Amino acid sequence: MKRRARIIALTCVLAFLTGCTEEVVDEETQPTAPTSEKAPDVFNVLFETTKGDVIIEVDRKWAFKGADRFFNLVKTGFLNDTTFFRVVKGFVVQFGLSGKPEVNAQWKDKTLFDDKPSGHSNLRGTVTFALSGPDTRTTQIFFNLGDNSRLDSMGGFTPFGKVMKGMDVVDALYGGYGDMPSQGGKGPDSSKIESQGDAYLKKSFSKLDRITRASVIED
Repeated sequence: MKRRARIIALTCVLAFLTGCTEEVVDEETQPTAPTSEKAPDVFNVLFETTKGDVIIEVDRKWAFKGADRFFNLVKTGFLNDTTFFRVVKGFVVQFGLSGKPEVNAQWKDKTLFDDKPSGHSNLRGTVTFALSGPDTRTTQIFFNLGDNSRLDSMGGFTPFGKVMKGMDVVDALYGGYGDMPSQGGKGPDSSKIESQGDAYLKKSFSKLDRITRASVIED
């Protein structure tokens, strides 16, 4: 195993020196998600929301694991009729939990290995997976509302795309409930969304905006 790791490391050095851009995938076996199709090198996604349309451009070179997961969440309809449940003005808008607990359960343990830093920072308009520690990304994603470059050095917060159109829509999403309880706020509890879904959100947080439909924009 050590010899193989040295070979992979040497391959990386040679690729850098020769200008090769071929991806070197982690040698560990990535856990299998409910669906794990490889994404196009670059693709656009349309969010139709209760406030208007948002278009996101995703580049696999930024973070190929994150790009692939996002692509599959969109293609399978996971993000359809889901809520922007964490809106902290000037910081982030977070989403990526289904309103159906049984769907959340299918993805909960399908964690992603972290993408290696690609030189792209968590600046305003970039899109990044949320995490709770190394190699813990699953389905939760956030828009950066401001310059959150301080996240870059924390490990794992590697942006995979950026908003190309509709940042004004993202800025307008309802944030009156505040941050999550785990962050000292009175907004929705993500663990309760996972286990109770829309029944919990619609009872106590009915003003939150939603993604009505997410789709890959075909050429």
